[in-house]
Amino acid sequence: MPRLANLYLLTYNSLQALGWAVSLSRILSCFIYTGSFSGVYASAGDLICLLQTVSFLEVIHGAIGLVPSGVLLTLMQWGGRTHFLLAIVRRNVEVQELPSVFITFIAWSISEVIRYSHYALQCTGSCPPWITYLRYTAFILLYPVGVAPGEMWLMIMHYGLNSNVIGLLGYSNLALALAPLFGKLGLIKPVSRRV
Repeated sequence: MPRLANLYLLTYNSLQALGWAVSLSRILSCFIYTGSFSGVYASAGDLICLLQTVSFLEVIHGAIGLVPSGVLLTLMQWGGRTHFLLAIVRRNVEVQELPSVFITFIAWSISEVIRYSHYALQCTGSCPPWITYLRYTAFILLYPVGVAPGEMWLMIMHYGLNSNVIGLLGYSNLALALAPLFGKLGLIKPVSRRV
């Protein structure tokens, strides 16, 4: 990889890792000081919205061949998260105080600190094996935690608050019906990125 491209990726990934570490710190500080899940969005939501929006650059990185990522999968992941964050959480004050926001933000922050640190250290050529191990194993716990009680539950609560569609199935039946879909998406990670 050309030196300038490597320097750019090192800078991008380092700034993302730092941003997510700051968001994690804000989330934990808010929780420790208040003893409540409420206020988590107020403390870290704007920063997380910014970091998530800027991560669209990863779609461009794949499209121009800067990284070996597939464009479609990266775009789908970015689009899903961004829709959840900007169209549901940011626009609806009533869902911002739900424990699901705390769960989702914690899972995202931890996973992104690990992921972007791994990428940044790879750019330096000195990525410790334990970071690589953590990168490819932490998501096994963080993905289902972020998706099921985090994103899925919050979307169910949001759409349940705003329509009667979910009421027809019941919250638990809908969660059970959608769970296999998210499980299949979780399997993409180990297959798409080989260590």
